[in-house]
Amino acid sequence: MSRPGPAHSAALIHSAQAAWRRFALAFAAALAGAGLVVFLFVVIVDPWDMLPLSPRWHRIPISTNARFTMPALAVSPRFDSAMVGTSTGRLLQPAIMDRPFGARFANMAMNSASPWEQDRLLRLFLRHHPAPRAVLIDVDFAWCSASAQALSGPNRPMPDWMYAGSPWRGYAEMMNLYAVQEAANQFMWLIGHKRQRYGSDGYTSFVPPDSQYDRRRVDALFAGWPVDRRMADGPAPAPQSMPMLRALLAAIPAATVKILWFPPSAREMQGMPGGALTAERAACRAAVLAAARAAPRAMVVDFDIPGPVTATRDNFWDPIHYRQSVARMVMDDLAAAYAGREVAPDQARVLLRPAY
Repeated sequence: MSRPGPAHSAALIHSAQAAWRRFALAFAAALAGAGLVVFLFVVIVDPWDMLPLSPRWHRIPISTNARFTMPALAVSPRFDSAMVGTSTGRLLQPAIMDRPFGARFANMAMNSASPWEQDRLLRLFLRHHPAPRAVLIDVDFAWCSASAQALSGPNRPMPDWMYAGSPWRGYAEMMNLYAVQEAANQFMWLIGHKRQRYGSDGYTSFVPPDSQYDRRRVDALFAGWPVDRRMADGPAPAPQSMPMLRALLAAIPAATVKILWFPPSAREMQGMPGGALTAERAACRAAVLAAARAAPRAMVVDFDIPGPVTATRDNFWDPIHYRQSVARMVMDDLAAAYAGREVAPDQARVLLRPAY
């Protein structure tokens, strides 16, 4: 029996190599085709409603990280007014605030939003709404105790392309697992197989319903919250965030009503007599008031004052997050202050009224 010669062996090797090349090319083509299908699915569904060529379907805020969902609200023509802030401002409801202000609000407050993030988001809104009716800024510890990082970067992952530059850049940002996941979630909602979790105007209650209020759980949260016991060694300087706040106020049109408001926090967060926290809070209020005085049609309302609201633990879920009943009081008093009416002095103080 004769053995295959060198020529025959070479032919077999060549044939095997050709078969592998065909297989590799077919596999690469299938992979590229699948990738193209996935890419087209993502950019057509457009999970964050920010791509120029996607169908004009009504989409909803879909992502847990609000930094991906708020830009669509900021550019939407459905709104003419905006609220920004941290979680301490999330319970303000546009559905309640719109009528007394004669406005259409988007609540763009985000959990743990740094001043830098709030600045970028509001500036995005201003680029698409050159004459807003009203802007509300929730001035809490994020502004009053801002670190250097909070003035130069985000606290959570943030899609830079949505906030700066051309939206066409978004097409290069869509081939990642997060975009695919959120496109699938948006698609499931579009076809009626997913419940809407976040409000289309930005409002979503992130606290449990009052029927689930558990004082023992709340007491445990208060007990685990750090208490600032530093003593002051003199007046505190103005927060580092104030130049950013002044520049942001200056960017808002003169005719726009600007309301800076301090949200209520439990008395444990208000500092003790002679404490460093008390001095820092006083310096923050003075600096915010000075910044507001330099801005046309600016108002400052302070809910973070000693009184029955902040002294009653049952008004809070934890030292900085208040209950729905308190949120309603805040909304009512903001509307009253805007209308020029008096507010209950043990609930709020109007530190500055605009000269209309």
